[in-house]
Amino acid sequence: MTVVAEILKSKPDAVVHRIAPTDTVYEGLRLMADKGIGALLVMEGDAIVGIVTERDYARKIALMGRTSVETLVRDVMTSSVLCVHSTQTSEQCMQLMTGKRLRHLPVVDDGKLLGMISIGDLVKDIISEQKFIIEQLEHYITGGR
Repeated sequence: MTVVAEILKSKPDAVVHRIAPTDTVYEGLRLMADKGIGALLVMEGDAIVGIVTERDYARKIALMGRTSVETLVRDVMTSSVLCVHSTQTSEQCMQLMTGKRLRHLPVVDDGKLLGMISIGDLVKDIISEQKFIIEQLEHYITGGR
């Protein structure tokens, strides 16, 4: 079973993109588009104060008649951010994400932000594990031929 620390190590770009609560939603959207990501951690210094996602934009800006240029991140962010530890398994994270309908989880150990994992990271890891198991079973069945 893979733990979160291993998933973080396997990511080619482990940079966690962040934004301040006083920045505009437009600035957040531009950053997400530039980086090809779907979420930003909202931070004040080293403290996580929220998360803002493409889903937040769709539901709290576009559908409510607001503009992203005038609306601040703090007005649409999700302030109760669920985090995981680097020792948690991919299965535990998948259960949390599917149960709470989340797509991103910050990884925090001893109050320090280590990275962020996405549902895509977990799916990639699970596929890799299954591929390995299949290869091992094929090797066993064929007797190593």
